[in-house]
Amino acid sequence: QVQLVESGGGLVQAGGSLRLSCAASGSIFSINAMGWYRQAPGKQRELVAAITSGGSTNYADSVKGRFTISRDNAKNTVYLQMNSLKPEDTAVYYCNADVGLVDYWGQGTQVTVSS
Repeated sequence: QVQLVESGGGLVQAGGSLRLSCAASGSIFSINAMGWYRQAPGKQRELVAAITSGGSTNYADSVKGRFTISRDNAKNTVYLQMNSLKPEDTAVYYCNADVGLVDYWGQGTQVTVSS
């Protein structure tokens, strides 16, 4: 079992920045990769960024150059630094942990970008 707790969402104006955090606990040794997904109203959940246990990263095209995913292994925490935010980034952001056959999800944190 893996537990994920997200924090850092909120309301920001377009062009602003936010940093999301996701703290993992439980069977963290089993985590292959962690990522951030988002879901806007009426849309499917989509991958925003992911980072493997080896540190490799990948990003959605829509956030490349604006968002950065990183991890602090000592704190078992993954971060998503979001810069140059746009109204279309408004969504509930979910932390994900991939342990192979099972995915674990956080409760989600709302990010709202006003124009």
